Amino acid sequence: MRQPGHVCYALLVAGAFWLVSMPSSAAPVSLDSSTLSHLENRAGALPRTHTLMVAIHGETVIDRDYRGHRTNQTANIKSLSKTLMSAPVGEAIERGVIQGVDQPIVELLAANQIPAEADPRIREITVGHLLSMQAGLERTSGQHYGAWVASNNWVRNALSRPFVAEPGGRMLYSTGNTHLLSAALTHATGRSTLALMRDWLGAPLDIAIPPWTRDPQGIYFGGNEMGMTPQALLAFGEMYRLKGRYNGRQVLSSDWTTTSWQPRTHSFYNGDDYGYGWFRGEIENEPVYYGWGYGGQVLFVVPERAMTIVLTSDPNPPSSGSYLGQIKTLVGELIRATQ
Repeated sequence: MRQPGHVCYALLVAGAFWLVSMPSSAAPVSLDSSTLSHLENRAGALPRTHTLMVAIHGETVIDRDYRGHRTNQTANIKSLSKTLMSAPVGEAIERGVIQGVDQPIVELLAANQIPAEADPRIREITVGHLLSMQAGLERTSGQHYGAWVASNNWVRNALSRPFVAEPGGRMLYSTGNTHLLSAALTHATGRSTLALMRDWLGAPLDIAIPPWTRDPQGIYFGGNEMGMTPQALLAFGEMYRLKGRYNGRQVLSSDWTTTSWQPRTHSFYNGDDYGYGWFRGEIENEPVYYGWGYGGQVLFVVPERAMTIVLTSDPNPPSSGSYLGQIKTLVGELIRATQ
């Protein structure tokens, strides 16, 4: 029998190896008050900022309100909703509700949601194509958005659009893609997207998920208009940073968080890669993963700095197309401050 002394020695050796093999990014980071104040002022100088939250190694180091808004108040996160929508899709795959990212979307929709006159190629569109904005259908965003949301059936309207690329081809950013996923989740589970998100995300993350806009058939809007507090967004981002874990619980599979961040296509609008609901870029030579909504609703995760950043902004038009670049400059300053 091995003696207790040998066990202690083995544990000490294992502990020493763990300390030596820890990534350098695991070292605690301390930001002095003057640096924090400067960064907070820089964020406030952006003309649209409502709130800023920054967590490093799980500790919230900035929790700042601007222009009368609060980090515990619900904000319209616009297209940042698309990033959140990726999570229940991954959980549905984990639970076997969806076979996988290669399953055709038509298999998950009700028969009356599929227009008979639609191009037969809609049967080639997979769950993964919708997540990565590679469905090939004419976009429902941009100049087509108003007509789409004014239609009497958003799902059928999206599927009836002409193909302008092949399924799996170039990125065509379209809110209709994410709404099809919301419709698929609703039909496949028999539960609303709101109920699923409250059960699969809200409860384990201890965050409130209030109701948001629904289409004429009552399906919750997949990809826009979701309301979340900045504090809730921070928890969501931290969960992804920790590969699906939060407060010691595995909320999403670690494989799904990794898969979501894998680049699958490239965005014409911001020059960054795109995975499953997440953009991927580099700032200050560090890989960053982020969700982005109109007007400056952003969630950034910087794994090598153990950092999660939430910034909410005025969601109303007009908003400059260069505004994301200004936010990235601020994120760069936050990264440099931890070097």
